[in-house]
Amino acid sequence: MGKRQHQKDKMYITCAEYTQFYGGKKSEIPQANFRRLPFDHCSLSLQPFEYPMCTVDGVVFDLMSIVPWIKKFGTNPITGEKLEAKSLIKLNFSKNSEGKYHCPVLYTVFTNNSHIVANKVTGNVFSYEAVEQLNIKTKSYKDLLTDEPFTRQDLITLQDPTNLDKFNVSDFFHVKNNMKVLDPDEEKAKQDPSYHLKSTNLETRETLAELYRDYKGDEMLASTMKVPEAKKTDKLNAAHYSTGRVSASFTSTAMAPATTNEADAISDDAVRYQYVKKKGYVRLHTNKGDLNVELHCDKVPKAGENFVKLCKKGYYDGTIFHRSIRNFMIQGGDPTGTGTGGESYWGKPFKDEFRPNLSHTGRGILSMANSGPNTNKSQFFITFRSCTYLDRKHTVFGRVVGGLETLTAMENVESDPKTDKPKSEIKLLSTTVFVDPYEEADAQIAAEREKEAQKQEEERAQTSASVNKAKTEDKPKTFRPGVGKYINMTATYFFFQLSYTLLFLRLFFYILYDIYFIVV
Repeated sequence: MGKRQHQKDKMYITCAEYTQFYGGKKSEIPQANFRRLPFDHCSLSLQPFEYPMCTVDGVVFDLMSIVPWIKKFGTNPITGEKLEAKSLIKLNFSKNSEGKYHCPVLYTVFTNNSHIVANKVTGNVFSYEAVEQLNIKTKSYKDLLTDEPFTRQDLITLQDPTNLDKFNVSDFFHVKNNMKVLDPDEEKAKQDPSYHLKSTNLETRETLAELYRDYKGDEMLASTMKVPEAKKTDKLNAAHYSTGRVSASFTSTAMAPATTNEADAISDDAVRYQYVKKKGYVRLHTNKGDLNVELHCDKVPKAGENFVKLCKKGYYDGTIFHRSIRNFMIQGGDPTGTGTGGESYWGKPFKDEFRPNLSHTGRGILSMANSGPNTNKSQFFITFRSCTYLDRKHTVFGRVVGGLETLTAMENVESDPKTDKPKSEIKLLSTTVFVDPYEEADAQIAAEREKEAQKQEEERAQTSASVNKAKTEDKPKTFRPGVGKYINMTATYFFFQLSYTLLFLRLFFYILYDIYFIVV
């Protein structure tokens, strides 16, 4: 056996073997892959033509398809060679009564097996049999319809049953290279994601329709990209934390870029309620007498302010107590008198304010009526006795401090056992606010802000004066005009005389020192 006879045998598939023999090799297009294009179809759009045009080679196109292609690429879609629009020939196909293409001379219907030719001069289309019998054999080269003269070279073969290579769609240049010309409508449609959905069921179509109808992502994105108006902060409402816009804009591309940290602003109510340190006092004038109530504005400021503002607004004037239950409570504050109406001072429900030291204990407790958590509006109730099971369900915001006999008279009024509505009307005629701690808090805040503004103004004035003074002091003093105007000659002469005297004394002492050593 010879040496190294298997040295070219590799233990793996080489690149040449893979590309020439195995999976990487592309087989030549067999005849089975032949895709026939019908004669009445455009070779570019592969659809039936409406305005047929052809090249000198007999390739048929539709006018609406070939013109945009030539404008964009300037080539023949079948061969890839250069093609100009002026070289195209308009074809005149004839149709019978059934709308099928046929020969206008022999009236034979064209099929995929017909031999079809066209006259380059006139563009008329005939069957080859008619041209052969009436033109070629007779050597009379005149158009069979218009009688215009032409030559043998002017005959263009559109379809030859014995040579169908130009009808093989698989060999078309634009098909091999996947080249297309999209019209504006199709390009616009491709921007819609649903364009790429080939088939969808009914449920998917309904879901997509609902999404397109209700989706507001672009509006939300535009709203988030808007820079929010920065709320003005001062010493009173500046928080110890920032707005977080810098980190948010760094993290999310939907946020407007921000590079400066700013202190967040505390809400106006939170600032105001810090200055509410007193109780509020209101008198309720009813047709049964007066009730003096004390409001816990220092402990439940939101509920207290709601009641005080509605009283000062006259919201409760002329309302009735629509619900009264003996040994339990009496409820009012609804202008409609049905128990379902009423609005808060701000026009929307506000949150509950539960405090552990405020309980429904005792007679004459003033509390907010609601229909659930955080649904406080304008309705309130006054207890006839303790009902601690209402704690942490209703906000206690006051108590009756005067007129308990009026409360007893109201309790003694009989009520309908089905609706709990008093049989005789109990009306709240009007209200009188004696102490409004919120006005005092607003005045105090305004005074402090004015004081702070004055302080800042004084600091700015002082800083400005210091800067002006520094500029004035730093400016060199002028002693005389001309060159050397900033030099003080008097001081210079004095220092010169002093230095001259010191030098003279120094020399004198040196001389005395030398004389002393000579004598000694």
